[in-house]
Amino acid sequence: MTVKKEDGIKAVNQEFKRFEGVNKDQEYRLVENENDDQFDEDFKIRTCDMSTFLNGGEEGKAAFAQELGTALEEIGFAVLSGHGVDTSLYDMAEKTVAEVFEQTTLDERMVFEAQRHGSVNQGYFPVKETTIIHPDLVEGWVFCRRAFDLDGKQDFRAEDFWPDAKYEQAFRPVVRAHENLILPIMQSILRYLKCDPYLYDEKLSGTNFGFRLNYYPAISKEDDQSGAGRMLGHEDVDLFTILPAQSVDGLQVFNRANGKWIRLDPEPGTIILNTGDYMQRITNDRLPSTTHRVSKPKVASYDKPRITIPMAVYVWEEEMLEVLPGLEPPKYEPISAIKFHTGITSKYYGDEYAVDK
Repeated sequence: MTVKKEDGIKAVNQEFKRFEGVNKDQEYRLVENENDDQFDEDFKIRTCDMSTFLNGGEEGKAAFAQELGTALEEIGFAVLSGHGVDTSLYDMAEKTVAEVFEQTTLDERMVFEAQRHGSVNQGYFPVKETTIIHPDLVEGWVFCRRAFDLDGKQDFRAEDFWPDAKYEQAFRPVVRAHENLILPIMQSILRYLKCDPYLYDEKLSGTNFGFRLNYYPAISKEDDQSGAGRMLGHEDVDLFTILPAQSVDGLQVFNRANGKWIRLDPEPGTIILNTGDYMQRITNDRLPSTTHRVSKPKVASYDKPRITIPMAVYVWEEEMLEVLPGLEPPKYEPISAIKFHTGITSKYYGDEYAVDK
């Protein structure tokens, strides 16, 4: 069954169940509905101090792993403090995202219109065109590893990916800073699950990622009345997503335990971390891929754009996703990352997007 974009405002996730690669029994509307949705005002997503991992020796690593693993197993989300990233990078990034979307023309952006490369749909997505099932009130731009001069390749050309090479130079320090968090996060998760904490070190050294610029424009009266949300309810496909705290509220997390939504608005300078479908698959459902969406703000003005820079962490396409050792009996067969990834995301881009290998 195909849901047209105009119908996606009223759709529920179970209409797309055939695309899923992990168990997702929860049912929810893709867009906030004030008549049906309930909110959990009491649940607090845990804040985990990453400085205990970075500065606390083996004892600190063990303590952080327990803290982080407990948060992620509970709801698939955690807030990271003490992560060591210079938060002035986030201030700079927010201003630069605004410049990218406000000072280039639509024609200039459409030169880089998104298309699949490997597993990931990379490039520019116009407003209301980020999926085929809901008119998200956001413009997006996805840059994967190949769009950054990270590995010293002599044939790298920023102009192949960016409307101006200065943008690659501006965002590269953010990407490098977040790359430094990948192994500590994964090692902590594996330690919590009583696996070899270094099992994924090789796979995640120089791995692929999706660094996304999200520009949610000010909400017009027409868009407000349409019932569309800023971003439809979804689960990330990746291992985990690194998202600096946003300056405009609207992020909502679904609590599977009680079927209620949580409004997540963490402290400036912190990082929101959430696990995705890759992680739920390899952890045999221990760490859930948790539903979230972006709704209209409750605190900030509709006149102010919302800007975020999530970085989704993947393994390369040829890697196999297998249930981790010790988490028996496995509920899932081994599957290639490209088959798993494109099979799920074809719900957003069409059946022809899937790669069956």
